[in-house]
Amino acid sequence: MRSSLAITILMGLMIVAACSDPAADKPRATTGAATQASPQNVSGQKYLITTQNSKIEFTGSKVTGSHNGSFQKFSGEIDYAGAPEKSRVSVTMETASLIVDDPKLTEHLKTADFFDVAKFPEAKFVSTEIKPGGGNYTVTGNLTLHGVTKSVTFPATINVTPDVATVDSTFSINRKDFGISYAGAPDNLIRDDVVLKLTIRANKAS
Repeated sequence: MRSSLAITILMGLMIVAACSDPAADKPRATTGAATQASPQNVSGQKYLITTQNSKIEFTGSKVTGSHNGSFQKFSGEIDYAGAPEKSRVSVTMETASLIVDDPKLTEHLKTADFFDVAKFPEAKFVSTEIKPGGGNYTVTGNLTLHGVTKSVTFPATINVTPDVATVDSTFSINRKDFGISYAGAPDNLIRDDVVLKLTIRANKAS
């Protein structure tokens, strides 16, 4: 009897873990209409963002569990003008380079149900404002995804040395804000919030 009860409890805990929402305990990005970048020119030291020094990862989930993924091809740069709030960052991702932990799902995500990579081969982020706050800094910029451009604001930890600029951030965005609205199976609906994790280690340009 005790063994049966223990197994039942263990199975219950496993189900709860599988069904938990990975975005539930993450800061949610504020999304709004796209904004214009500050008119002043940003000039300073450039730090290059590459797939060799950085990661752009995401986690999506549905009722029965979650999947982890990343973009394998992207590039960008940080124009550092002496302080993060005077600087600017831009990143371009190749949507066809996305990969997740399930090969069949990887291919499905590339179709018109999700990223529609044939129609929208690139996703891009360009910052419009960086200011102190949110634990370290709050970054605002225009994110173009699935043919939709929105202003997003999220917290980030930023540190700059003469050789490396680091940016770390984990937050969630609502995929439906960018026209990605595929619901999934009626008994296994896909959640709207997707977790993004940025691990940037940009090297100083020569």
